Amino acid sequence: MLNKNRIGIILFFCFSNIILFAQKDPIAVQYGEQVLLTDLKENLSIIASDALEGRKTGSRGQKMAAAFIRAHFEEIGLQGPVDGGYYQNVPLYTVVAGKSTIETISSSLQNFNDFVFMGLHELKGSAPVVFVGNGEEASLEKIEIAGKAVLVISERNINDIPVLGLLNKGAKAVLVCNSKDESTFSAFAGRAKQSFASRRMTLAKPVDAGDLESVVFLSPSSVGKIMGQDFSNLKSYTLDLKQIKKIRKVKEGNINYTLQNQIKQVNSENVLGYLEGSDKKNELIVVTAHYDHIGKKTEGAGDLINNGADDDGSGTVAVLEMAKVFAKAKEEGHGPRRSMLFMTVTGEEIGLFGSQYYVENPVFPLNNTVVDLNIDMIGRWDPEHKGKPDYVYVIGSDKLSQELHQLSERVNSTYTQLDFDYTYNDVNHPTNLYKRSDHWNFAKNDIPIIFYFDGIHEDYHLPSDEVDKIDFDLLTKRTKLVFYTAWELANRSERIKND
Repeated sequence: MLNKNRIGIILFFCFSNIILFAQKDPIAVQYGEQVLLTDLKENLSIIASDALEGRKTGSRGQKMAAAFIRAHFEEIGLQGPVDGGYYQNVPLYTVVAGKSTIETISSSLQNFNDFVFMGLHELKGSAPVVFVGNGEEASLEKIEIAGKAVLVISERNINDIPVLGLLNKGAKAVLVCNSKDESTFSAFAGRAKQSFASRRMTLAKPVDAGDLESVVFLSPSSVGKIMGQDFSNLKSYTLDLKQIKKIRKVKEGNINYTLQNQIKQVNSENVLGYLEGSDKKNELIVVTAHYDHIGKKTEGAGDLINNGADDDGSGTVAVLEMAKVFAKAKEEGHGPRRSMLFMTVTGEEIGLFGSQYYVENPVFPLNNTVVDLNIDMIGRWDPEHKGKPDYVYVIGSDKLSQELHQLSERVNSTYTQLDFDYTYNDVNHPTNLYKRSDHWNFAKNDIPIIFYFDGIHEDYHLPSDEVDKIDFDLLTKRTKLVFYTAWELANRSERIKND
């Protein structure tokens, strides 16, 4: 058995180690105190100003924001790691409506008024138009369709019309009227036109529109103009099996057509600032925030610009401020042991595209990337924390590394004492926030992450998300939390373990 003196000595050393373990690093505090509210406010007043027009991906405002961030990184002495530059180009694609027309003997038909074409490859030429009823085999008997455009009248969904079978029989195009009247078609055409206007970008270049590639949707009146017969007569032949023989007797129409939509490349940019470490410089700490937002509203009155002061102007300026402080520390002989990559990414609002592009085209090897600390909305408080705003939602810290989670808790208790709310850390939470910001693309590649977030407030994705709604004291404190966490990760002896 241990005697009482030995027990006392052991307890003394254990207690002493706990005290030492929780002591603040005076050098970290020296620089943590240089995270300044005034800097955050000044930078956010620029990033979230009306002049940047809501920073929509690919827009002028987004590129103005990128230029501001690049200039900041250059001014504080960070390196441009992308072939000597600060921009990583992110090529995105969208489809815009081209000028499509169909000419009949007596009429000129226009896209979105008389017909709708949604294919991605140009169709151009002239062809006789043959009526094939509802397109089923019974309607095709003794009808030659090879080399012709075929007209199908059916109120069924396009997926239930044998488009592919008709094309395999040699049809040059399939003209479909599945609208029961003009008002039904007009509503469909309006939705189709709006879908082009608001079409989301993609990281992968579109290949084709599948079965819709050679399909043209016609209005009932356009059917009459092409075929020279009343639409209701032609439709009646498809409804009554006794009249099916009349389908073969319908006189062919003729059209000249130019059908085209354009795949447009939109170039956007991730902005990267690199600070080389010392003895562990091959290992990398990444700090991210997205600087894009959703742009301007197209309808309504009053303020139409979604400035995104919190989403994610707050995270963006936090990255800028942390970069400034780490660069200052290095200049004064206290640089990080591990290298730091401060990266503001584009395309988050439309699909996490900037971070996805980075991990698929990494500037630094992913196996050398220790962690991603992602900041997306840290300048406000949500209704659940009204009256007790000294908190932050922490998401994902325990998913890939228990050591990271423990470090995160320890740093907070030592330096910032924020209330860590893990509500959204549950992967089964209905908001699915673990997969909804840029950290997710790092986590998918087995890189430990922490996502810092303030919750969904009443101004989320609205023009009212303005700078004057930001709690700058809280933004400053949360930025310091991420700074101290990054400082510990960058300077500790051992790389955190990935579970």
